[in-house]
Amino acid sequence: MIPTEHAPAVTRALQSAFNTDTYDEIHARAGGLSPSLVYRIVVKGRPYLLRIISKQAWGDPSKEFAAMQAASDAGIAPRIHYSSLEDRLILTDFIATRPYPADMALHMAGVLRMLHALPPFPPPARGDYLTTMDTFVRRFQAANLLPESLASDLFRCYDEVLAAYRALPAEPVSSHNDVKPQNTLFDGTRVWLVDWEAAFLNDRYVDLAIVANFFVPDEAAEQAYLAAYFREPANPHRLARFHLIRQLLHMFYPALICVLLSSTGTTVPQLSIDDAPAFHAFHRNLISGEVPLTTPAERFEYACVHLARFYQNLDTQRLTESLSLTPNP
Repeated sequence: MIPTEHAPAVTRALQSAFNTDTYDEIHARAGGLSPSLVYRIVVKGRPYLLRIISKQAWGDPSKEFAAMQAASDAGIAPRIHYSSLEDRLILTDFIATRPYPADMALHMAGVLRMLHALPPFPPPARGDYLTTMDTFVRRFQAANLLPESLASDLFRCYDEVLAAYRALPAEPVSSHNDVKPQNTLFDGTRVWLVDWEAAFLNDRYVDLAIVANFFVPDEAAEQAYLAAYFREPANPHRLARFHLIRQLLHMFYPALICVLLSSTGTTVPQLSIDDAPAFHAFHRNLISGEVPLTTPAERFEYACVHLARFYQNLDTQRLTESLSLTPNP
């Protein structure tokens, strides 16, 4: 199961961590857009997680390992038993998961607060998050994958929201940047974050918005979630900033999906929002695993779900008010 070229590195890891070169069983873990290899491996009767980082992976392994070590020390990432930058391999505790609790958003608010309080992670290697996001969106726009009438409205609003967000004062913190359910594990007591490939210094609202896609279904839940994170009720400026970054992500995810799939040679169809599933219902299916998001068709549907959500928010009173609010003095 482990590719031949990685077998010596795995042997070194097992010998160093557990004084053995054998394992009882191993199972590949699927899912996500990362090309890295992930396995559940049982050694001396105990399960662990083995991650082998592909050379095609997006991030810098040294930064990934450092971020995960800091998070592990803080108690929000699993214990690390072995890591090797040379072999691009890391071996950690395996977290046996339980169903998410009803108040998962509040659990996540606490975890993000701890994460964002860590010493600053390094910034991304090439431009800030908004610049990278905009690069993907422009490639998506140039590909003409949306009907003209829809594209005109969406990109007009995207440009307006991006300009407004760029005008806000920076709030960079140590961020995970990919806190989706596959990377958010609940063991029945606490939450653990895994897969730190995309970790870097970023705007705090990116992590907050990604979590909200899955666990914050309405404005009342949003206010409780942000109050738990900030340890005080969110003021109108924070609510506005949060709403704006969510709209940017609604355009970024379709762009990212389509550009990455196109780069693999996959034919990307024109996208439509007409029959897109409801936003929160689709995310509940992602959480449950009913939609594993492993096939191009599932990913295209996910792109349409975000586009439909963005379109529903165009010209709404909340978006208008969020755009009009200036930063706190």
